[in-house]
Amino acid sequence: MTHQLIQLVEKKYLRSDLPEIKTGSYVRVWQKIREAKREFFQPFEGIVIALKGGGTRKMLTVRGEAAGQMIEKTYPLHSPVIEKIEILGQAKTRRAKLYFIRKLHPREIKRKLKISISK
Repeated sequence: MTHQLIQLVEKKYLRSDLPEIKTGSYVRVWQKIREAKREFFQPFEGIVIALKGGGTRKMLTVRGEAAGQMIEKTYPLHSPVIEKIEILGQAKTRRAKLYFIRKLHPREIKRKLKISISK
């Protein structure tokens, strides 16, 4: 009974405009940034290394390069902070979590995962 009530409340907060994202997808996430009175969108590109949770609590972990450093960002998938998510490509993966790529060089990641980027 409680589970059904939670799903009923969460239903109106779920976003339907998001594409189907899988682990190994090469994505560009547009994040809404607010500074004082102005608002702008900041893109972040990378590989989805993990999807966690379900419903409104679903989290997306993206590993990408920013300012020459490899970083990971975790986003709540149904958050209003995310403007849009573009899928740029898909890698062949056989695992649900790709934590092993943390140890690899970016060139090795592309070779190991066989990422096919569509432009």
